[in-house]
Parts: sequence; structure tokens; C-alpha cells
Amino acid sequence: MRSYSRFLGLGAALTLGATLIVLATLAAAAPGPAQHVRWDIISLVGGAPPGPFEPGGHADAKAPDGTRIRLTGSGTFVAPGGGNGGSSAVTGGGTWETFDATGASTASGAYQVTELASWEFANFQAATPAFIDNIDEGRRANGTAVLKITFSDGSQGVLTVGCHGPGAPAGIFEGIATTKAYKTYYDVQAPSPGVDANRTIFHVRQ
Repeated sequence: MRSYSRFLGLGAALTLGATLIVLATLAAAAPGPAQHVRWDIISLVGGAPPGPFEPGGHADAKAPDGTRIRLTGSGTFVAPGGGNGGSSAVTGGGTWETFDATGASTASGAYQVTELASWEFANFQAATPAFIDNIDEGRRANGTAVLKITFSDGSQGVLTVGCHGPGAPAGIFEGIATTKAYKTYYDVQAPSPGVDANRTIFHVRQ
């Protein structure tokens, strides 16, 4: 009888332990709240912090054949809770212009964001009191957003916006990369000190 009681006690303990592991796993996997995010290709006045930085900047990316695309733009999206995931809750867009390998303009127009493909939040930016943030629509954040876009000439594309601001972990580019129809403008043009171009920002509004 004593052995049987011990067996029951051990079984109960194992069952309780397994239950706690399952509950902990479910809690870890449970989706968090949705994030409301604003993205901008910014103008950093003077080309260096503290700015101010404003909406209305531009960023470039190059294709393997040496041609280049330049985008302006801003918008918002709601990213589902739990991290990576798509959403049709989007606004925004901007302008585009393409250039040949010599730098001559070849076409231009506007584009519109149609869908969020993914949002990978990295972290909130380190406190930088000297920054003059004239966008100021939430808390500045580092991360990567992938947005489906439609160009005014009817072509489709996928725009990747990366923000590597203060305190960002390694591995995030600063700037934009995009496709336009079959062409891949994946050579991200990094920002240069003193040059007002190729910078982005995210603001997490909720």
C-alpha cells in the first residue's frame, strides 16, 4: 500500500510538472498586442544628428546593372500581435524615380502601399535627448518592415524599409531596398555624414 501511494504521488507530481511546462510554453507563444507603427523616409536637416529630422526625405537603391531607384515616402501599418505577420491595415506611399547607369532620369511617378508583408521589431532606440524629432508620433524604434507596393505605371513591387538607429542590434541596414516588376534594387545606399539622404525612422504609436 505504501509503494502504491508513493507511485500515485510520483504520478501526480509528473502530471503537474508536465502541465506547468505546457502552460509556460503557451504563455510564451501567446501573441502580444498589435503594434501601430509609422514609417518614414526622413529628411535629416544638415545630414547628421541632432537634425531636426522631418518627413519628406529620399533614399536610393541600385540594381545589379547599375541603374538606380529613388523613393520618398511615409505611411502607417498595424502589425498583428505575436510578431511577424501580414496585414492589410496600411496607409501611405510616396514618389519614385529611376535613373540609368549614367545618372540620367528615365521615369518617375508615385507608388502606394497595399499590404504589410512583415514587421520585425528589433528594439526601441536608445534615449537621445539631443535629437530633434519633428515627426514625433510615438516612440522611435529599430526594425525592418516589408511592404507590398503598386507603382503608378502599373508595376508591382516589394519595399523593404530598414532602420538602424541608436542602440540597434547588428544586422539591420539603414535605408531602403525594393523590387519593381522583375528588377531588384537590392544594393542599399547607406547614409553618409553631411548628406541628407538614405535615412529612415519607425515610430511605434501603440
